[in-house]
Amino acid sequence: MQQKQEIKTRIEEELVLTSIKIEEYRELTKPISPENAIGRVSRMDAINNKSINDVALQKAELKYKNLKVALSKIDDPDFGVCRRCNQPIPIGRLLLMPQVITCVNCSR
Repeated sequence: MQQKQEIKTRIEEELVLTSIKIEEYRELTKPISPENAIGRVSRMDAINNKSINDVALQKAELKYKNLKVALSKIDDPDFGVCRRCNQPIPIGRLLLMPQVITCVNCSR
């Protein structure tokens, strides 16, 4: 029970941090207006950076969604059990990545 509370606290912390990251990425992925007086190379760099930040935003949004699911299922009897091999997921892995649904061996 103590471990589940520890994991729940970790999930809540990750939700806050991830939501902050999402807002940062949303700022970084705003369209680059053509009237900005930046050079051609700088514009290409800005477009490239925007593409990278778009992917980071998608990953952060997926992580946030998975954390919400994990938080809603934390009291389920099969929480912390690998979906593939049905073995318990080590507490260290759950604390590091509380949204995981597989053990290290099955995630490879």
